[in-house]
Amino acid sequence: MSRTLIVGLGNPGPKYEGTRHNIGFAAVDALAQRYRMTVTQSKFHGVYTTGIIAGHDVALLKPLTFMNLSGKSVAPAMNFFNVTPDRLIVLHDELDVELGQMKIKEGGGHGGHNGLRDIVAKTGTREFIRLRLGIGRPEHGDVTNHVLGRFRPDETVAVDRLLEDACDAVEMVLGEGVAPAQNRFHGR
Repeated sequence: MSRTLIVGLGNPGPKYEGTRHNIGFAAVDALAQRYRMTVTQSKFHGVYTTGIIAGHDVALLKPLTFMNLSGKSVAPAMNFFNVTPDRLIVLHDELDVELGQMKIKEGGGHGGHNGLRDIVAKTGTREFIRLRLGIGRPEHGDVTNHVLGRFRPDETVAVDRLLEDACDAVEMVLGEGVAPAQNRFHGR
């Protein structure tokens, strides 16, 4: 059975905990909690664990390289676990998706996301699966402050639902493939 590498993107350290940019970390943590796994082993410039999710052999990874250098963690993990691009799932924040919504995409560009840009550069492929977790764009003001800001109390219900949906979507991608997961989760 081939292993799937599931990567949540974010920035390390308490300064970034709970920020919009770290929703990928939060999604991997939610998945680990659902399956009673702990993402604490240090390797690949990150923390990881291995286990079984929905009957599939997986590795969960949180790069600790800062977002813009995510590929420095993902590429060696892919090599170590002998993961092909179609068995790589990256969960990341997405400005162009409404808060609480999710889009699932296979392949394509980085869309201006520096974490994806570095993964593409370091792995040499764009043909991996992305779960684009919507954080929405700010109505006014600086995008950087929005991305690096924490969720407001009135947003927590949407964020909690999004994290549950992300876990369900990963299970569905593993078990049924990308297209059925897209059909179920797009527009929710």
